[in-house]
Amino acid sequence: MELTKTEQAALIECLLDMGQQLLQSGAEISRVEDTITRMARAYGCLRVDVFVITSIISLSLEFPNERVLTETRRIFSSSDTDFTRLEKLNHISRACCGQPMPVAELRRAVSQAAAEGKNFGLVLLGSILAAGSFAVFFGGTLWDGLAAAVLGAGVCLLQRLLGKTELSPVGANLLISLITGVVVGLACHALPAIHSDKILIGDIMLLIPGLAMLNSVRNILGGNTISGLVRLTESLIWAAALAGGFMMALLILNHVL
Repeated sequence: MELTKTEQAALIECLLDMGQQLLQSGAEISRVEDTITRMARAYGCLRVDVFVITSIISLSLEFPNERVLTETRRIFSSSDTDFTRLEKLNHISRACCGQPMPVAELRRAVSQAAAEGKNFGLVLLGSILAAGSFAVFFGGTLWDGLAAAVLGAGVCLLQRLLGKTELSPVGANLLISLITGVVVGLACHALPAIHSDKILIGDIMLLIPGLAMLNSVRNILGGNTISGLVRLTESLIWAAALAGGFMMALLILNHVL
């Protein structure tokens, strides 16, 4: 597929956008690199050199006219998970590899996929069901499950609210766990029939970075050691922030109650 110089410049930008959206949707490093490479070759690039870690995408493309373009994209956040957007981006990449679309159309498709956010109603419902179910699963009563479900909705709303601020994911999780711990402690003090440990187990499941830890291990086993270690470190710091928030909540409650 013959591309003009303008289209070549637009293509590398579009591929960086694709990689950024994949990374921020929860894709593993190998998937991001493979997708960019396959799409670039589908558009006629003779050589594709791509390097991805959780915070940087570096891409170099060599075109048939011996023109080489190199760009680097800084990624400021890659801790989100959005399987719906990931599926849409995968569909776009597969379509391009089968029959490359015009670069302008590709850019519109990637931009549209990036603009479509999560269905908050479904996320809220999932948080309620997950928190309540885990509380009961780990030995809680139906009242514990109901309390965990209500607080799970609060956790989901806090995540959405703090996600619109400049607060880092670690700081946001520290604050959410602190607030959740205090509310659970006060609720259990007012209603002795419910159990704080079972409720906290249900709600903490909404905050644990399980997928990020899984991807970090997959990256390490797949040979992307640097990216895997970076993501694993982020996940452990995230988990430490959760533990710290709940610990602070217990200390506050011990002094107040």
